[in-house]
Amino acid sequence: MIKSGDVIGVGVSGGKDSVITLLALSELRRFYTEDFEIKAITIDSDPGKNDFSEIKKLCSEHNIEYSIVESNIFEIIFDIRKEENPCSLCAKMRRGMLHDEALRLGCNKIALGHNFNDAVETFLMSQIYEGRISCFSPVTYLDRKGLWQIRPLLYADEYIIRRTVKKLGIPIVKNLCPANGNTKRQEIKEFVADMNSKYPGYSTKIFNSMQRLPLAGWEILDKNPRLSAKKGL
Repeated sequence: MIKSGDVIGVGVSGGKDSVITLLALSELRRFYTEDFEIKAITIDSDPGKNDFSEIKKLCSEHNIEYSIVESNIFEIIFDIRKEENPCSLCAKMRRGMLHDEALRLGCNKIALGHNFNDAVETFLMSQIYEGRISCFSPVTYLDRKGLWQIRPLLYADEYIIRRTVKKLGIPIVKNLCPANGNTKRQEIKEFVADMNSKYPGYSTKIFNSMQRLPLAGWEILDKNPRLSAKKGL
């Protein structure tokens, strides 16, 4: 996912996944064989409501450039359009702004905080709601923007992330989205939790099947640390 000379813009919502991704990449710079730079980017969807001062302090402590982009995404989605299913449009708008800011900062890659559980849930959502076998790719080339999109946290279980955040006392910004906890993804999350209780290891088997199938971009590659440049890794 990372090569020497990369400038990686990390999308930081302030939630546990994105903050852990940022800190993990920051620590990785200390011993990774390839030199790379990271920059933190926050898309503030509802200016004046969130306090990102602790994230700003964290970035300063780790010598990470931090950029906050103010937007009126929540106003558009909830007040003007009154979207019944706001998540898809919100994600697209946020990603567009994130990509533009990354390019402005001179980044060639974007890092997102999707974890193991997110991958399993997305895979199941595609089947249940769209009738297709699909999931986001660990590494994606965005040809319209000329950016690579990577997901370094893909093998990290949400439980471990939550425990690490608590153990290290990492500051987290509360999600103030009006739809938080009342989405299709939340329904799938609860479904997966129920299946894991009935069939231990259910999530792991789903995740492994995505590699064995394999989904596009999910091929199990050679264990050599220098992965195929052809695949953009």
